[in-house]
Amino acid sequence: MRHLNKIASVFCAAALAMLTMTACEGGDLYNVNSPDWISEKIDSIENSKNSSDEEVLEGMQEDVYTIGNTDYTSGWWSSFSKYYVVPDGEKWNAVFNLNINPSDNTYYKNFALVITNDVDRGGTGYLEYGAYRFDATNDSAKYNSQWGTDLYFKYTSSTLLLSPDDSNEDENVQKLGGKVTLTVDRSNPDTFRIKLTNGTVTKTYLQPYPLRNLNSDASDTNIRCFIVPEGSYINFLQTNIVPISGLTSASDKAPVSMTLQNVPEEVTLGTSLEDAMANVSAVVTFEEGVTKTIPASELYFSAIPDMTDLGEKNLVVIYNKTFKGENATNPIVASAKFQVVNEISSIKISQQPTRTHYYYYNSAATEGLGDRSLAFDSTGLEVVATYGDGSTSVVKNSKLTFSSVPAVAGTHTVTVTTENGKTASVDVTVSETEPVAVNPTPSVLGPVDNSGAWWSAHTDNINVPAGQTYAASFTNYSSLAGNWNNFVIVLRSSDNATEYGVLRADNYGWGNGYNACIHNGTQGDWATWLAAMNGAKVTVYVTNCNNGTADVQAVMAGTNGNTYYQYYLGVNTVDPSNLNFAFTIDGCHLAFDTSAAKKYRHYR
Repeated sequence: MRHLNKIASVFCAAALAMLTMTACEGGDLYNVNSPDWISEKIDSIENSKNSSDEEVLEGMQEDVYTIGNTDYTSGWWSSFSKYYVVPDGEKWNAVFNLNINPSDNTYYKNFALVITNDVDRGGTGYLEYGAYRFDATNDSAKYNSQWGTDLYFKYTSSTLLLSPDDSNEDENVQKLGGKVTLTVDRSNPDTFRIKLTNGTVTKTYLQPYPLRNLNSDASDTNIRCFIVPEGSYINFLQTNIVPISGLTSASDKAPVSMTLQNVPEEVTLGTSLEDAMANVSAVVTFEEGVTKTIPASELYFSAIPDMTDLGEKNLVVIYNKTFKGENATNPIVASAKFQVVNEISSIKISQQPTRTHYYYYNSAATEGLGDRSLAFDSTGLEVVATYGDGSTSVVKNSKLTFSSVPAVAGTHTVTVTTENGKTASVDVTVSETEPVAVNPTPSVLGPVDNSGAWWSAHTDNINVPAGQTYAASFTNYSSLAGNWNNFVIVLRSSDNATEYGVLRADNYGWGNGYNACIHNGTQGDWATWLAAMNGAKVTVYVTNCNNGTADVQAVMAGTNGNTYYQYYLGVNTVDPSNLNFAFTIDGCHLAFDTSAAKKYRHYR
């Protein structure tokens, strides 16, 4: 306190002295002709008084359309906003209403901002910087609310930290709803900033350096942004950047066309048309290219001929509303075909599946999984149905459901079930494999200074025969820049044309079969785990389960004395006769254990 008093005394003395001086010399202190440095100081003080966290929105233009199903049924990666291109040195502001399902408190059911290079989603050369969701939790290791190669948790802050329970719910997720202002700011050459706020909750990402350029053309420094809702929907309102497909005015718009979704191929005789089409929806396109998903309750259905007889029917669907829900001058019509069939009385297996012997492996990463199971492979299976009138036909496998197979050695019965509950059974055999050690080449992957860029180096493919588990041991070295700067496993075909899955060390991945897999890790606190990975001794196990899936398990002995585990079970779309794996890098390097005489580390 005495230091504070001294400082205050000095400032008071200086102020008195200046008052005396200005009084003697005409009192210029408070005059507009005051010395420049005084004027600047006054302006600085005024600016600090007037500053706030509220974004200054300039050049906003109307862009009114809806993203997602208004009945809250939009799944992840099913509904998208327009593309908004943000050049280097500029800022994108958007305003929209976020509608949260009032009866669903799942923490992640809000929306994500996705930031990519200047390529259409899924196009050749398409790359993502990352996705940034509105929610935030107090456990980023368990509940990811942002992900990608260029979005780092340490630069994120939020005024609302959710605490999801075991059911992934937190009632505070409702606070994310309302009018949201979104900012993607590239105007400062030394930073990159994202801000999401609805006045109640504010989430901010402030990176102390600019985004790198992910475009193949170095002269193209643009990024693209789009919004993806999940279990919610968005009424977009304003933007300061004109989207690629143009602005949408707020004036009402007439329907132009529609596309039907989820029309059943078959309907059982005796089912009403209303019940048969209860899950049908339509994507309606209005003037100006605006689209909206319309549920069955707002559509008119007719079947020609009617539903009283067996056979093929023409489904006619009519929609007669404008974008704002008024009666349309010219209703629109769409059509489809479906079959009315007899109810199935029974089914029998007429042809056994191609593969009935499955395999699994338990490392330390999965020993604690008491309910682990394997997917049933229906390839080659033929099921014949007998109908009420005595007729028979083969049932498509896509119309059947199959019970899972316990990952336990022995013979297990798989129950095959029709939509109306008729069952048959198939027996399969399950065996546990023994791991075989393999040595990937080259023996050292990536520059030893950990400067290797993403996907810049790969080991040769190693083919894993059906029913085998191959194990590769290595030392992992990391640049420690991010959780993803560690080993990456790639599952693919021998010609690299088909990618089953890309699986990272930090419980994240992608690829054709990734979404079907069950994955988890014991990394815990990310900072502690990451530090322990620079020099960690790792063994990765890859199992060809011979059922169209592959399992990957990793045992990571950290430099801090702790052992960490990661698994990806049931990566599907795998051709059992063509499963290969390789390693790649991202700001790391791997030194494989190539000693032929080494004792195999089993880690059990």
